[in-house]
Amino acid sequence: MSMDEFFMRKAIDQAKLAEEIGEVPIGAVIVIEDQIIASAHNLRETEQRSVAHAEILAIDQACKNTGSWRLENATLYVTLEPCPMCAGAIMLSRIKRVVFGATDPKGGCAGTLMNLLQEDRFNHQSEVIAGVLENECGEMLSQFFRQLRQQKKKHKK
Repeated sequence: MSMDEFFMRKAIDQAKLAEEIGEVPIGAVIVIEDQIIASAHNLRETEQRSVAHAEILAIDQACKNTGSWRLENATLYVTLEPCPMCAGAIMLSRIKRVVFGATDPKGGCAGTLMNLLQEDRFNHQSEVIAGVLENECGEMLSQFFRQLRQQKKKHKK
């Protein structure tokens, strides 16, 4: 197992924590020198805050844990391709590498709809590695939304 797969499994563990509380199963971990310095999962529904995405929460925790807003030697592992908000936070925190699992055809800004993380007009670009444990990450999301649709159908009857 590669280090990217190892740490993506840790992000998947975070995603499972989100799923257990009814959140969209997205998880993130931030790693510096092969050590996890922050981990988080989606809390948007729980906290009713639009910014409570796994990446934003992990970045905030990493900044607190390192005592710096600059995460220049960090790698962010996230189970779903970052959205525009998260891609902006990644860029502004100077994260060196971003490794994600599933692509996001509706909001992905690390290569699918656009690539904010490698836009050379910004003063920082991140290396992007896509598709690490993609099937596992994608299936977790697909299964979650499938169950959500089934529950909604039951309540309509």
